[in-house]
Amino acid sequence: MEQTQRWTSRSKDENVEETEQISVLDLPELALECILERLSPAGLCNMAGVCSSLRERCTSNHLWERHMKQKWGRVIGPVAYRQWQWLTASRKNSGRSEGFRPWGWISCVCRSWPFAWFRSKFDDSNRQKGSLPVDSIMSWYLALETGRFWFPAQVYNRENGHVGFMLSCYDAELSYDPQTYTFQARYPPHGRRAMAIESGVQWDRIRAPPVDTSPHDLYISDCLNDLHPGDHIEIQWRRNKEFPYGWWYGVVGHLELCDGNQHYCRCHSSDTVVLEFNQYAQGTHWRRATISRKDHREEGNEADGFYGGIRKLYDKDEISTWRRLWPTEVLE
Repeated sequence: MEQTQRWTSRSKDENVEETEQISVLDLPELALECILERLSPAGLCNMAGVCSSLRERCTSNHLWERHMKQKWGRVIGPVAYRQWQWLTASRKNSGRSEGFRPWGWISCVCRSWPFAWFRSKFDDSNRQKGSLPVDSIMSWYLALETGRFWFPAQVYNRENGHVGFMLSCYDAELSYDPQTYTFQARYPPHGRRAMAIESGVQWDRIRAPPVDTSPHDLYISDCLNDLHPGDHIEIQWRRNKEFPYGWWYGVVGHLELCDGNQHYCRCHSSDTVVLEFNQYAQGTHWRRATISRKDHREEGNEADGFYGGIRKLYDKDEISTWRRLWPTEVLE
């Protein structure tokens, strides 16, 4: 009995020693893949610094697609993706991709991700063979995370909620600040106005452009025949022909001769569509506007600005976002 206990004790010690020598690469392929899929972006970066084999696995696109979608999917749209593709293609064509090592970007990330040995790991990885492809999803993620890539998006209530932009959404170029978890926005110059820069833009004030139309082009409306009183809409508006369009929130209203009774209302059959911007006080010239349902193009003048294309809002999340941004006081 005593011998059996000693043998069992020795056997356990030997098993411990053998276990300590097992590498993570000795795990079954499926088990290792499951572990890597559960790692955070920082965890993948750390693991990639261990050896060349793990580096190849941890930088693969399929592991980074989920992280890209989870963090950046709501604010990154097709326009931003095309701009990134153009940037990576220009790097390749100019020869800058040869020897390109975006691991230096990770030294910026490591200042915001709390891993004590993070930086030293990637200093070592810089000396390893190979480099991260500039067109990989990991490279794009790190470019966004470190603020190196300025991407096109739209900002609600631009310039810190300036009263002149309440309940609007304008195109801008944005750069992420990992230290403050906010963005810096650059609004393009127009007319005699220089470029406007805004810092500290929160995530909930940013969206990917909902349509693939330049802010200087008229959006071709496809919902005019489907507009009824009470519908939520966004409409392009600009101060004059030199300005870019912004998207402004409003609702479809009733014609003046209609009392709003749904049983008798025929407003949806009229060629005239009434738009109401209820954030403005009754009687102000910003409160109501009318457009032609049949022949709508850009309408307006230099005094009141120019109204462009219309989007009907079907998504409840889009509508609730505008409601959340509603001003605390009626605008004059």
